Amino acid sequence: MKWTAKLLCVFISAALVLTFARFTQIKASSAAEDPQEKLKGAVVLYVGSSGAIVDNRDTRIDPANLEVQPVVKNGRTLVPVRFITESLGARVDWDAKNSAVDVDLNGKTVKLVIGSREMKVDGKDTALEVPAEIINDRTFVPLRQLAEALGKKVFYDRGLIVVSDREDIFDAESDKLWMDGVIARVNNLPVVGTFENLKSLLEKAQSTSASMLYGGGVEKRKTINGATIVQDAKMSTAAADTAAAGPEANPGYSGEENSKAAGDYSATNTQVQGVDEADIVKTDGEYIYQVNKQRVIIARAYPAEEMKISSVLDFTDKNFIPQELYLDGRKLVVIGSTCANVPVYTPETKDKAEVYPPAYYYRNTVKAVVYDITDRTKPGKLRELEVEGNYVSSRKIGSTLYMIANKAVDYYTIQQQSQSAAPCYRDTAVKEDFINIDYGEIRYFPGLLDTNYMTVAALDLDKMDEKAGISTYLGAGQNIYASPENLYVAVTKYSPAEVKPAEAAGEVSILPAKRRVIRAYDNNTLVYKFSLNNSQVTYLNKGEVPGTILNQFSMDEYGKYFRIATTRGNILGTGENASTNNVYILDETLSITGKIEDMAPGEKIYSVRFMGDRGYVVTFKKVDPLFVIDLKDPYKPGILGALKIPGYSDYLHPYDENHILGFGKDAVEVSQKDWQGNDAGTTAFYQGMKIALFDVTDVNHPRQMFSEVIGDRGTDSELLRDHKALLFSKSKNLLAFPVTLMEIKEGNKIDAGGFPQYGQFTFQGAYVYGIDLEKGFTLKGRITHLTDEEYRKAGGSWYDSDKNVERILYLDNTLYTLSRGMIKANDITDLKEKNTLRIP
Repeated sequence: MKWTAKLLCVFISAALVLTFARFTQIKASSAAEDPQEKLKGAVVLYVGSSGAIVDNRDTRIDPANLEVQPVVKNGRTLVPVRFITESLGARVDWDAKNSAVDVDLNGKTVKLVIGSREMKVDGKDTALEVPAEIINDRTFVPLRQLAEALGKKVFYDRGLIVVSDREDIFDAESDKLWMDGVIARVNNLPVVGTFENLKSLLEKAQSTSASMLYGGGVEKRKTINGATIVQDAKMSTAAADTAAAGPEANPGYSGEENSKAAGDYSATNTQVQGVDEADIVKTDGEYIYQVNKQRVIIARAYPAEEMKISSVLDFTDKNFIPQELYLDGRKLVVIGSTCANVPVYTPETKDKAEVYPPAYYYRNTVKAVVYDITDRTKPGKLRELEVEGNYVSSRKIGSTLYMIANKAVDYYTIQQQSQSAAPCYRDTAVKEDFINIDYGEIRYFPGLLDTNYMTVAALDLDKMDEKAGISTYLGAGQNIYASPENLYVAVTKYSPAEVKPAEAAGEVSILPAKRRVIRAYDNNTLVYKFSLNNSQVTYLNKGEVPGTILNQFSMDEYGKYFRIATTRGNILGTGENASTNNVYILDETLSITGKIEDMAPGEKIYSVRFMGDRGYVVTFKKVDPLFVIDLKDPYKPGILGALKIPGYSDYLHPYDENHILGFGKDAVEVSQKDWQGNDAGTTAFYQGMKIALFDVTDVNHPRQMFSEVIGDRGTDSELLRDHKALLFSKSKNLLAFPVTLMEIKEGNKIDAGGFPQYGQFTFQGAYVYGIDLEKGFTLKGRITHLTDEEYRKAGGSWYDSDKNVERILYLDNTLYTLSRGMIKANDITDLKEKNTLRIP
C-alpha cells in the first residue's frame, strides 16, 4: 500500500509538472507570437463599433450603414449574421417570405427565423438564448451560439469579439497590450483630420444639443496653498478613500547614510487600492514633501527629534504654480499649472511683425516636473511634461502617471482664423519646444461633439527616455475614476428630455407612473472608458445615464461592471421637475444592465460609497436618509434598507466590511413664517460638523452606533470637500482631521426671526480621536499651530492663515500636523509635543 501511495504521488507530481509546463508554454507562445499571425482567418468586431477586421484586413461591417454594429441586450452580445458568416466564407441566403436566414459553411448548415427562439443546426433544433431579430435592417443573433454552431471558437473580452478556429488566440491577462492595439484598430474613432474639418465639426457642435456639455472653457480662480491658480470649471471636487498604507506601498529612499525611515507610516487616503492620487503632502516614512505656496518643502521628519528642512524647490519666479505631488521610489513628481501670453500670427502677418503686431492668446498648461530625490538635499530635475489646457485630475498606477487636461476651443475666433487651433504639448524627452498635436491624431465622438479638447497624457516614470503617450479628443472631462486597469471620464451633458419608458427588467421604482413623464430639459452624464496599459491609453467605449454625478465617489468599477449614482432634476423643483436619485449598473461595454431610480424624491445626493457588492447613498433635504443598496445581481439591484437621521454626510469612509464612518453636518428643522406671519412649514439648517459610525451588519436595518457634533453653525473642515484630509488607521484606533471651530458661547442658537445663528471662531487645528466599535469616538485631544495671541487677534471669524492645519499623518508612533507655517510632531498616544519645525 505504501509503495502504491508513493507511486500515485509520483504520477500526480509528474502530471502537475507537465500541466504547468504546458500552461507556461501556451502563455509564452501567446506572448511571443505576432498578433498579425493570430488574426489570420479570424473575424474581429467590437461592441458599439461599425469597424471590423477580417483576415487582418480593416473594413466596415456595413459601409452604407454605420449604425450596424454588435450590441448587448439583456446580457447577451448580438452580432449581424450576414457579415460574420460571409466573412468566414459561408454562403448566406435570405428567405423574405418566411423571414428566414440559411447559412452554409463547408457543409455545416444553420437556419434562423426572425422572432424564433429555435435555430436549426444541421437539421436539428437548438434553443436560442434570445430570438433572432432585425436591428437597423440587419439580422442579429447571439454571437457565441452562431459561431459554435458553425464550428468556430469565440474569444470575448471587454467588448472585443474574435471569431476564429483557435482556442487560445489571446490570453486576457498577458496579451492586454496587444489586445488594446487590436481594439484601437477595430474601434477607431474618426479623426478631425484638417483645420477646415475642425471648423465644420465645431459648427455642428454649436447647432446641436449634443454640444451642451458642462462648461467647455469656463474658468474660475482658486487659492491652493496660498497661490492663486486658474481652474477649469470641470475640475473635479476632490473626494476619495483607503487610508494608512505602509512602507511596502510606497518604499522610501533616503539618499543619505544611516537612513532611519519609519517602519509604519500613513499614506494618502485614496479611493481605489493600487491607484495613487496626488496630494499636497506625501511621505516616504522618513521625509515629508509639502506643496507650500509656490514652493515644495522637503523636510526630514523622522525621527521627530531631528526634524529639519533638507531642501526647498522654489518656483516663485518660474511661471509655475505647484498644486499636487506624487512619490515614486527615488522620484518626486510635482504637478502644477503655468500660463503665458503666446503671439498669434496669420500667414499674411507672420513675416511683417513690425507692421502688423501679433495678437496674443492666453495659454494655460498642466505641467508635471519629475525630480531625482536620491539626495534629498539636492533634488535633480529629470524631465518635464506639459499639456495645454486646465487641470482636471491625475492618477498614478504602478510607475505610470496619467494626467487629464481640458482646453476650451473659442468657436467664434476659430471661424475667423485660417491657421492651427490644435492643442499642444511639451515633452523634454522629445524636445524643449512645444509640439502642436496633428489633426490626424485628434479624434472625436460622433454625435457627441463639444467645443473643447480633452487630452490624456501618460508618462512611465521607470522609462525617463521614452516619450509620453498623448491622446487627444474633441470632448471634455469633468470627474474621473480609475481602477488599476481602466480610466473612466465623466462629463455632464444637457439635452432635451424624453419620456421615461415603463419599468424594465431589473428596475426598481418607488414613484407613481405619473412621475415618469417628459421634462423640459434633462441633465445626463456621459462616461468615456479607456484601457490603461503603462503609457498606452486605448479608448474602449462610451455610455450615458440620466442625471448628474456628485464627484469621483459616484463611480466605481467592480469586476466587469461599472456602477454610478446620479441626481436627476432640481432639488428646488416641484411636481415633475422635482429631483430624484438613481443608481445604475453598466457592463464592460457601458450598456446599462440594472438600475434603481426615483430614490428620495425632492432630495439630492450628498455622498456615495460603493463597497464590494453593496452601495451606500446619502441624500438630504431635511433629514439624512442613508440607503443600503444590494448590487450582487447586476441585473436586479435593490434597496435593502434605509436609515433617516438629522443632518447629512458629505463623505463616507469604510471602517470595516459592516461599519461605515460618515463625515458631514448636523442639521435642525426650524418652523418658518411667511411675510404675513402664517405658518410656512419647516426648513432644515445645517449646524456643526457631525461624525458618525454606522452599523450595516443588518442590511435591512442600518443603525447609527455613535455620533459626535463638533461646534456650532459655521464649523468647517477641509475633509468635507477633500477626502485626502482624513487620517484613519483601524489598527491604531486613530482618526484625525483638520477643523475650523465656530461656537456660540452665549445666547440662543436660534434668533428671534427663527434662523439659527452662526458661531464665533474659537479654534483651528487637528481633532484627534480614538475609535473602536465598543466606545465609539473618544477625543484624545486637539493640536493647533496658532498662538494664544493669534487667537485673541482673530475676533469673531477666521481667515486663510499660514498656520491653518491642512494635513495630518503619522510615522511610527509620532503624529505630524502640517500647515504652511510649520510641521509639529506629537506623541501619537498622549499627544505630548515632541518637536516643532518652523517653515520660513
